[in-house]
Amino acid sequence: MTAAMVAAILSAVCEPLVNRLLVKRMTVSQAYSEITFKLVSTFFLTTFPTNMLKFPVFEMINMALSFTTLAGSVRGIVNGFLFCTIMLPVTNYRFRKSMGWEIKPALLYQAYVPTVTRDIVYGWARGVVGAALSKSMSPDTFTMQAIVFGITIWAACIISSPCNEWRGYTLQPPDRKLPFAEYFKPINYMRSTGIGATIMGIALCVGMLVTPYAEKLFDICKENMLYTGVGLVIIIALASKVTK
Repeated sequence: MTAAMVAAILSAVCEPLVNRLLVKRMTVSQAYSEITFKLVSTFFLTTFPTNMLKFPVFEMINMALSFTTLAGSVRGIVNGFLFCTIMLPVTNYRFRKSMGWEIKPALLYQAYVPTVTRDIVYGWARGVVGAALSKSMSPDTFTMQAIVFGITIWAACIISSPCNEWRGYTLQPPDRKLPFAEYFKPINYMRSTGIGATIMGIALCVGMLVTPYAEKLFDICKENMLYTGVGLVIIIALASKVTK
């Protein structure tokens, strides 16, 4: 859970940038020019709680399936299907919020087919790549295990990226929809896929690495609830001032 929390924070900060690369097909500098501290801090209040639903749900389904007799690749397929079907409304709510678009209940299952296909391919790839890397690299330390995990996530994102591009194409607003040939330019694909996959791989790798230290910090916070509460109030007050 601690690893998921750290990964959720890192992913939440970067998501407005990644979504602009995927759907609006901006360059990095164009997307970055739209990102302000106010936007990130306001959107963080949406992204972090929803990430704290998404990251643990995927891992809990994965853990539950590990007790079955299914092969790793098959578990990944089932995991991707279940995860997408359960969490797509949360995913689409967060996405539309990050883009500043209108949120309607009818749109919460938008792009189901490309998204479920992406998550199935991602789950399958995690199972296959994770097993192959563990066999070839034989990570025998906690740090190496975290690195292998990060590489696995990165590779799974790359392998499932064509379906993610399909999802991004489907989510374009009708009045600003790019033609197929313009949307699927190789440079656009490499930019959005490379940056998105790298951010996700690093986020989960770092999340795993800092888990022991984060757990110690949380224990200290629990033992000093008064100071923790005062600190949270100050942080929330400062954040609300900045976002006004």
